[in-house]
Amino acid sequence: MPPHPKRKHSSGRRDRRRAHDALTPQALVQCSNCGEMRLPHSVCPSCGHYKGREVINLEEEKKK
Repeated sequence: MPPHPKRKHSSGRRDRRRAHDALTPQALVQCSNCGEMRLPHSVCPSCGHYKGREVINLEEEKKK
């Protein structure tokens, strides 16, 4: 059998261990073409532009 703790860890000790477990907010940047918020280093989901040029033609995908 594996060893078991002899005493209960206090809530303060537990909370100090969990101090770094908080979620960080997602970083968003503004699209240079349409102004919508998007993830950095990714194609804009609303207009299909990336680094000033059109990567995905969204009008064709909407028609399909």
